[in-house]
Amino acid sequence: MRTRHMGLAILLAGMTLTAAPPAQADVRQITWHRCQNGQDDEAGKQLDEAGAQCGELAVPLDHRRPGGRTITIAMSRFKATDPARRRGTLLYNPGGPGVPALSLVLRVRQVAPAVAARYDLIGMDPRFVGRSGPLNCGWSTVAVGSAGPDRRGFEHGAALARQMAGRCAVHADLLPYASTRNTARDMDAIRAALGEERISYLGSSYGTYLGAVYLQLFPRRADRFVLDSAVDTDLFGPDLSRTQGPAVNAALRAWAAWAARHDRRYHLGATTAAVLVAVDEIVTAADRAPLRIGRHQADARVLPLILFAVTAGDDDASYGAFAADVRVLSQAARGRQVTPTPVLEQVLAGLAAPDADGSASAQTAIMCADRAASRDPETYYRDIQAHRRDEPVFGALTRNLTPCSFWPAAPAEPPVRVANDVPVLMVGATGDPGAPYAGQLVTHRALSGSRLVTVRGAVRHTVYGGLFAPRNACVDETVNRYLADGVFPAKDMTCSEPHSAR
Repeated sequence: MRTRHMGLAILLAGMTLTAAPPAQADVRQITWHRCQNGQDDEAGKQLDEAGAQCGELAVPLDHRRPGGRTITIAMSRFKATDPARRRGTLLYNPGGPGVPALSLVLRVRQVAPAVAARYDLIGMDPRFVGRSGPLNCGWSTVAVGSAGPDRRGFEHGAALARQMAGRCAVHADLLPYASTRNTARDMDAIRAALGEERISYLGSSYGTYLGAVYLQLFPRRADRFVLDSAVDTDLFGPDLSRTQGPAVNAALRAWAAWAARHDRRYHLGATTAAVLVAVDEIVTAADRAPLRIGRHQADARVLPLILFAVTAGDDDASYGAFAADVRVLSQAARGRQVTPTPVLEQVLAGLAAPDADGSASAQTAIMCADRAASRDPETYYRDIQAHRRDEPVFGALTRNLTPCSFWPAAPAEPPVRVANDVPVLMVGATGDPGAPYAGQLVTHRALSGSRLVTVRGAVRHTVYGGLFAPRNACVDETVNRYLADGVFPAKDMTCSEPHSAR
């Protein structure tokens, strides 16, 4: 499965908040049942057809007060396909934050049959996400977007961020408890309810932070952990994106080199420099006036969000799809009447639509609960201005403020400091634009018992199983042997990339 904007594809589900049960009630029992919720629930139908069970577990809203208010965590389960060789339970988190795993765990079962044979696979919707109670603030848009080229655009973004934060004030009693720390505690509650002494784990992108936090809080309850494309555990929070600039710029240049080699098809320029000039012309045109693209418009706030799709992957299919979109944008920048590609139409429609299912507000709530952001907008404006020259396309996006600068609730606890020697297998790519490799190395050092498998030269975010980006046979074999057979690399290792885009 590949997706260019994961947040636009999150499934809508329901929320359950209850009063605290009586003191003697068993709140650690999972109720299992079929997965489909109504005739329109295609994802639930697919889970049922594949043999999954779905269930819920009541957990404390605030784990420091176990006798207080509870929320309900939803999950799916595929039992091990080889019961005689079953090792235990493996929980999957695909990232985000704010991406439900209840249905996505089916993909893990499909791409890793050797793992599915040995483990019961659990796909948990994190608290306030999907069926675990979406925290919906009723936002009119899914993102603040870019600050644009000038002070006026930055002020507009700050006003939008303030408005979005204000709309979440109705959930102020819940917001402090949306943290990754509490989600890790929910994971451990699931482990206990399943009767497992230890639990295994596969996490990608943000899921690596969740896995690292679990390792820090519950080191003796961790079995085999795999972290794919680890984020910097020292920085995770609302301002983490500001570290992406150099890596995203490098991804754009790598794609531009590919597009130059395919100029006969896409007509964006016969050299890398020429293709980058074409992109700059699109940005400059959108800075002057919104681009008209079919029934949509793309202004300076939205355009960098569209161009961020260059991070989708470095295979021919991903690069070609992005080049087709850039071709449309280039023609629109010249004032021509254009029709968006089907993918571009979907992206533009998503960016123009309200946050109907609350996925964007839930994602923001998690980051705001993990680490406090600066409440002085000027710190962001100065940062953007300082990088106008070296990050001309994406700097005003990745360095812009978020609703966390105006958030109506402070984090309930300080960030988790990750530093332990629990064995954990890490995999990642040197050209990762979503989790820059420098941050992966920070986490590798913090997890001193880890082994890091690096795909050199690959420009993609996530590398295992082809779940969200092109797969690598060397990575897949290493991960599968570790999870299924316990073969842990004796030292860090490198994988080559034989199928890079031509």
